[in-house]
Amino acid sequence: MRVALVHDQLREFGGAERVLVALKKIFPKADVYTTTFDLNSLGSHKNLIKEWQIFVSWFGKIPIVNRFYSPFRFLTPLIWESFDFSKYDLVISSSGSWMSKGIKTKKPTIHISYIHHPPRYLYGYETAIEWKKYWPIKIYAYIVNHFLRIWDFQSSQRPNYLIANSEETRKRIEKFYRRDSTVIYPPVNIPKSFFNKKLNQVNNYYVTVSRLAKAKHIDILIKAANKMKFNLKIIGAGRDEEYLKSISGPSVEFLGNISDSDFKKLFLNTRAFLFASKDEEFGIAVVEAMGYGLPVITYNSGGIPEYVKDGVNGFLFDQLDPSSLIKKIEEFEKLNKEQLIEMKNQARKTAEKFSEDNFKKKILSFIKGSVLLRTEPKRTVPYARTSRG
Repeated sequence: MRVALVHDQLREFGGAERVLVALKKIFPKADVYTTTFDLNSLGSHKNLIKEWQIFVSWFGKIPIVNRFYSPFRFLTPLIWESFDFSKYDLVISSSGSWMSKGIKTKKPTIHISYIHHPPRYLYGYETAIEWKKYWPIKIYAYIVNHFLRIWDFQSSQRPNYLIANSEETRKRIEKFYRRDSTVIYPPVNIPKSFFNKKLNQVNNYYVTVSRLAKAKHIDILIKAANKMKFNLKIIGAGRDEEYLKSISGPSVEFLGNISDSDFKKLFLNTRAFLFASKDEEFGIAVVEAMGYGLPVITYNSGGIPEYVKDGVNGFLFDQLDPSSLIKKIEEFEKLNKEQLIEMKNQARKTAEKFSEDNFKKKILSFIKGSVLLRTEPKRTVPYARTSRG
């Protein structure tokens, strides 16, 4: 088949981009379409995609402007509807905040959209920027977002099939788009073998991996570290970095973006993984940590409880505040040697369910069963709720 992959944007590398890379491995000859593209901004990951055939939208070719998406989000419909996919048999869109599911295709082309999440800023979920603090931006956003919600619903009806990256996302798709979807969890990069020799090692620091943005609530982890005086290593970068550094005590260390080799060494010597993101649709970083046999202590929100089981492969804290997190850390610290080893084994066992091989098998099985056989997807009631709740 002639296949095209459509991705929101290629200016950073995160969980959604890992899914795109996995899809490209499944369809190595597929062309890739996106809004904006900056190879150098992908850091060490640029080697994964530098040889790809990438088609950039007209918006992405405008100097300077393409770096600032938010003020121009009203252009989203024009951007995606400008592409022509008539020469392809199958198009797979990888859709999140930029709503790449909004592309138009015509028969006999089949369009499958892998939904990472409906746009957070349209439905009341926390975003990286607190845009509601500024009245001019707030007024502008309310006007633009109203029309984008309408278009988001209309465009969600275009794909022949929808795939959700978690049960949490599947529920949001049903709620906001009034459509059924199939859950296929994203692929997670985990070590091929489990390092059992590390099971008996006692380590003296905790780690987290995240963009340093408001919705990730890194400040909760920092405040807990400040109070308990435990060592916390933070991997990642983002707009809130200076603020987070300003509230950090001497036991907190910011590592920025690190190489894969350093990442592996750090994880192999980590006591446990901490995570406090709110309404996380899946949480690739959490599963990745579990792949190294790390117990995780994470906020009980979004799609996380689908695979983190309290007291089995990690711990879930219920209140988004330092005291709730501290209680679970204290519970973790009370584990004896045998209990800790069992939790590490359970964490690794859970992570293995989300391997790249499993992702490939499920994607190909879905295409074979739904697309090649042309079975009709089920739809729910044809109207949308345009706000959360």
